[in-house]
Amino acid sequence: MTELTWFKSSHSSNEDVACVEIAKTPGTIHVRDSKDKTGPHLTFDPPTWQDFVNFAANADI
Repeated sequence: MTELTWFKSSHSSNEDVACVEIAKTPGTIHVRDSKDKTGPHLTFDPPTWQDFVNFAANADI
């Protein structure tokens, strides 16, 4: 596997806040805990990731 380039949302400016980071590769979105950079990460296909992002953006939480 090639080296992944991880990034956090521009809304995550505080390092003390637990966030997720994502990395994109062709056909896959990788997601990891920003506090555990060497830990496991999840992978999603782009349509599934987009469904999640749409849900999270519209959720009443």
